[in-house]
Amino acid sequence: MRILVAEDDSASRALVERFLLRWGHDVVVATDGDEAWAALQQDDPPELALLDWMMPGMDGIEVCRRARADEQLRSLYIIMLTARTDREDLVQGLEAGADDYVTKPFEAGGLRARLGVGARVVALQRELKGRVRELELALSRVDQLHGLLPICCYCKSVRDDSDYWHNVEAYVEAHSAARFSHGVCPTCLETRLKPELEDFKRRRALVGER
Repeated sequence: MRILVAEDDSASRALVERFLLRWGHDVVVATDGDEAWAALQQDDPPELALLDWMMPGMDGIEVCRRARADEQLRSLYIIMLTARTDREDLVQGLEAGADDYVTKPFEAGGLRARLGVGARVVALQRELKGRVRELELALSRVDQLHGLLPICCYCKSVRDDSDYWHNVEAYVEAHSAARFSHGVCPTCLETRLKPELEDFKRRRALVGER
C-alpha cells in the first residue's frame, strides 16, 4: 500500500519511513503540510496518510480538512501523528476528519496495529468501489433496453439500430445481463399445449386401430 508520511522532524520522519518500508509499504515523504497536500493532488495519490499535527505552513489538521472537502480524497484514510494527549485536542483532530491518531513518542507495534486497521478499511473501500463500477456497468447495459424497440407483429423479431432483425431472446441477452429459462404460461397450456396433446393421442389411437 502507498502511504504518505508528512513529518517536519527529520528523525521522526526517517524512523516512520524505515518501519513502513520494512513492513512492505511504498512510502511518499513530505516535510511539511504544503508538500503533503501537493502529493495528495497527484493523479494516483496514496490511499493512507500519516500526518504530523504541527508542521510549518499548512498543519496536519488543515490538510485533513482540505482532504475531506475534496471529492477525490474523501476516502483517504488519515492517521494523525501528535504529541498532544488532551481529550479536547484528540476530539479536534477527529472532528477535522482524521480516522485515527498515534501519540508521540510511539512504538513500532502500536503504529503497525493502527496501520493494519487502516489497511483493512482501505481494502474494503477498494472492493466497494469495484462493486459500484460493476453495478454501474450492469445498469448501463440494462439502460440499452430503454426506449422504443421496433418489433415484428408476426414473428416478434426485434430490429436493432443497424436495421438487422434479431430473435427477441438473442436481442435481450446481448443487451442486458438477463438470461432466459423456458416454460409454458397457463394460457398457452390451455389453448395450445393441451389441444396438441389431445390431437397427438387421437392420431395414435387411429394408428392403433389400423
